[in-house]
Amino acid sequence: MLYVVLFFTFFSLFLYVLLGGADFGAGIVELFSSRENKELNKLTVYKVMGPVWEANHIWLIILIVILWIAFPAYFNIIIIYLHIPLTLVLLGITMRGVAFIFRHYDAVIDGTQVWYNRMFRISSLITPIFLGMSFGALVSGKIVVTDDYSNTTFAEIFMYPWLNTFTVLTGLFYAALCTFLASTLLIGETEGDIRKMYSRKSAIFTVVLVMVGGAVLFYGYWYDLVFVKEFLQNKISLIAIALSALLLIPLWFAIGKQKRVQTRIYAGLQILLVIFAAVHTHFPRLIITSTSEVNMLENTAPESVMYVLGISLIIGGGIILPGLFHLMKSFNMIRIPSRSGKHTAED
Repeated sequence: MLYVVLFFTFFSLFLYVLLGGADFGAGIVELFSSRENKELNKLTVYKVMGPVWEANHIWLIILIVILWIAFPAYFNIIIIYLHIPLTLVLLGITMRGVAFIFRHYDAVIDGTQVWYNRMFRISSLITPIFLGMSFGALVSGKIVVTDDYSNTTFAEIFMYPWLNTFTVLTGLFYAALCTFLASTLLIGETEGDIRKMYSRKSAIFTVVLVMVGGAVLFYGYWYDLVFVKEFLQNKISLIAIALSALLLIPLWFAIGKQKRVQTRIYAGLQILLVIFAAVHTHFPRLIITSTSEVNMLENTAPESVMYVLGISLIIGGGIILPGLFHLMKSFNMIRIPSRSGKHTAED
């Protein structure tokens, strides 16, 4: 049953990066739009996100619950030593949700709308940055796990591990990834000149993503970070990244042709390959501290707990996934061929 739990752990991670990432990225796209396009982006984002924006965070909740129940030692390190950036993430998600609702449903249209818009756009950028910084801290080798607080300062334990150049670059990489996802997915939700605008943004943020990703690897290699060194020496991870890079060719072709389905498939495959490469590099030792590497498969929950959790995840997945599919299909976010064999949307 351990493998069932692991599958749902990384499946939840993938879906949150993909769907939640696109969710955050929509706000970042709006933030970096021209003044005349900001209102247009606002309307487009609301049309796309409105029905499903709350559902995207289900996967983060499931991921946290799995880590808490199945991998308590692993969860303990994350929640204690990264409580500051994770609290900022929680505040960012809350502020973003409040702004998203009030800027559309506030009965009074006045100057407060400006603040709602700013809150939504800025929190859309800051939140994924802190999420990326948290992951960077887990693999940077700077987390100080200790019970003796007399010989270390608060900053050394709770600030420096997540607030450094490598983690900031990792945070910027995830924010760029979110923006790339959103601009790519929005191609299929618009038409005419608006679709061309999102096609241009997708191409631009693809380049930004590659540049920031290269900066992360270069910095990690230059400063001899264990995770990056092993990543560059792991053949399977490098193959996955190479395949992700090769997918840029058909992706750019699909973007140029404004293909709705193809752009989404290629973008989703790229995210899957990037996550696989990152996890495979150091699995199961997915936390690298200043003194050791924490094995995710050690000190797990008892087999009886794993069994109940695994069964619960299977049953829950059987309920949630069809429901999510129906939700997206109902709001035309997923389109399938009609019985006559004709497609209801552009390929």
